[in-house]
Amino acid sequence: MEPKYKRVLLKISGEALAGEKKVGLDDDMLNQVASQVKGLREIGVEVAVVVGGGNFWRGRTSKAMDRATADYMGMLATVINSLALQSAFENMGIPTRVQTAIEMREVAEPYIRRRAMHHLEKGYVVIFGAGTGNPFFSTDTTAALRAAEIEADVILLAKKVDAVYDSDPNINPDAKKFSKLTHMDLLEMGLGVMDSTAASLCMDNHIPIHVFGLDEPENVIKAAYGEEIGTIIE
Repeated sequence: MEPKYKRVLLKISGEALAGEKKVGLDDDMLNQVASQVKGLREIGVEVAVVVGGGNFWRGRTSKAMDRATADYMGMLATVINSLALQSAFENMGIPTRVQTAIEMREVAEPYIRRRAMHHLEKGYVVIFGAGTGNPFFSTDTTAALRAAEIEADVILLAKKVDAVYDSDPNINPDAKKFSKLTHMDLLEMGLGVMDSTAASLCMDNHIPIHVFGLDEPENVIKAAYGEEIGTIIE
């Protein structure tokens, strides 16, 4: 059976990479993500990755720090995670390139759209670090923007929760789980899956979003085949 999607953008939260520790990096989670990405490549899917930085930096921690500075620090945190993922991928024999929106040529390539697409066509996994390179934009917006730029078929949104709910299922045991939604639902209901800028970008560019839990090892492959796990937004 052929996968539903030829080219995917996998968005991983920084918190997910921390595992149970909630801070820093967990080797088991890095290896789990690498294993799932390897599985995607084995079924012929081209993979790009955007990773958050919340396991190292959650934004402004004091009123003395301006928002732009805090956001730049968050971008640097995503580069740490990008390099950690690159190492985990390469340890499993996955050819990988990291591209950053803020130039740091000693550790990664600068983001160049055509080069990124060439890497994908050649079978490399491309990890996009440093967000959009601009403050005031989230890594969700980065994922939507890069997905549109590289013409990805879908955003696979791997989270610590297994789907989209109407409230936090960790707090509310009666939280309602959604299996299907539209982009407009995200905007009108304020479900917190991704920010409104990212949701609008996906809606305007007709990019579906598949939300699922990262903890189940086979979920990424199932999502690539279009199986109805988690929540599908289109």
